Amino acid sequence: MDPVIIVGAGPVGLTLALALARQEVPSIVLDEGPGKDEQRLARTVVLREDTTALIERLTGFPLAETGFRWAGWRSMRRKQVMRQITFGDDEPAPLHVPQHVLTAALRASIATERLVKVAVDSRLDSIEQETSGVTAHTREPKGTWWRGSYLIGCDGPRSTVRKLQDIRFPGRTAVERHAVAALRTELPWPGEALLHRMPPWRTSGPSAGEVTARPLAGDVWRLDWLLPPGKDLVTPDLLVARVRETLAGWSGGTTPPYELLDTGVHTVHHRLARRWRAGRVFLAGDAAHLLGALGTQGLDDGLRDADNLAWKLSLAWHHGPHEALLDSYQVERRAVVAARLRAADQALPILRAGGLRSAVPGSARGHDSLLTDGHLGRGPLGAPGAYADSPLAPPRAESSAEVGTAVGDQVADVRVTAEDGSFVRLRDRLGHGALLVLLIAPGTGVWERKHWVTAGIMPRLAAAVTALPHHAELLVAESYPGAAAHTVLLIRPDGHLVTALSGVRPADLYEAAEATLGGPRATAEATAEATAEAAAGTS
Repeated sequence: MDPVIIVGAGPVGLTLALALARQEVPSIVLDEGPGKDEQRLARTVVLREDTTALIERLTGFPLAETGFRWAGWRSMRRKQVMRQITFGDDEPAPLHVPQHVLTAALRASIATERLVKVAVDSRLDSIEQETSGVTAHTREPKGTWWRGSYLIGCDGPRSTVRKLQDIRFPGRTAVERHAVAALRTELPWPGEALLHRMPPWRTSGPSAGEVTARPLAGDVWRLDWLLPPGKDLVTPDLLVARVRETLAGWSGGTTPPYELLDTGVHTVHHRLARRWRAGRVFLAGDAAHLLGALGTQGLDDGLRDADNLAWKLSLAWHHGPHEALLDSYQVERRAVVAARLRAADQALPILRAGGLRSAVPGSARGHDSLLTDGHLGRGPLGAPGAYADSPLAPPRAESSAEVGTAVGDQVADVRVTAEDGSFVRLRDRLGHGALLVLLIAPGTGVWERKHWVTAGIMPRLAAAVTALPHHAELLVAESYPGAAAHTVLLIRPDGHLVTALSGVRPADLYEAAEATLGGPRATAEATAEATAEAAAGTS
């Protein structure tokens, strides 16, 4: 079968290529550039625990050791600390890393991957689809035709793939603008990120605004200033003045020594593609959505796109068409991003204008909490979202059990025993295209595998797992948050919980697995969703 064509060699496209390769699916990455990335310390990304684990699992690169995990977060208004958070085991800190470090790790891994071919200086100019595949043409000096089974546009906000498929990209342009500087200095809050609204040294006018400071490794900080509405030019002199004024304000009136490393202007757009699939062509990352009003988590959503799509493409590539499964990519991911866009579009005008603060007592503190949650990837403005309403979700069975993870959410990363008896983290078993069946069996961790694999309910569960309609791996855990002994969890290849069952229920387990792969219920719901999307697009 022909390889998958991936247009765009940014982090999302490279992640998708590696995720497919781990599932034995070949791909061709069409890189418009020369295959190198500019090093920009003012262009950074914030990743959550599961997306950090995804990159480390795919590359083997210790990204968490290269980036920086914040010790805490504080939110200030004028001179008052409104909220302070200390990160720890109960609340892991997000990972802050320069984007070029992430991209370099992905490129280094791809360089040794036999199933991924990168074609540099290859600019796409046409796409042709047939029943059996898709053909893409690139216009380098000689021009080349590329044949593929599917094509995924990971080519950014100005996506050529999206335009060639005539997919609308409605939304709002320049929702906000931020001046950005990366500098090396010492601040009074070492290791802590800071959101400072209405700092006392800027007491009036629309530019009173807010400034955010996020630490990076090596005493480097990224500072972002919210700019007033308009398109006024941000000059070097203006930016240096902002740096000196801000550092002095935080350091008792005297500007501490600093080294300015990089600067830029970040413009926030809110856009959402009408469709994320057109036959054998898909969109992912910034080609499908733009959302970056708070923090620097836009890329985190793009990586989730790649993780969601990879296992579905892999199954279709190896086993033939699974239309409902492929349709579910758009249904799941678009719904999650759309919800966050709606929340941001509703909340940001109020947060920035302060209108609600004057009407509701105590809402100033609520504003800061909402903004903090958005920056930290929580709440309606920042949470990654779940797939509880996915067309792949099975009907609730009588044997369904409640655990600490809601159906559709990412599972907790507990220690598990693999089929070979080794102890691993649950997230280490993700991304291979297999369903995961996890039995909660207290006490098994102290015995060798040979003593419990043939005891109790294990033989019956192992037989049920073998009979599932798709390859599944049986794992055992001493405990799982909120789960009783002998609870059985079914987990998707991308780590989302399908169902939890009270005990070994082969029929219920089989039905849940069948739905996860795009069974009859998924087909009907995906068709209804596609019809609704088409109707919305014509209204």
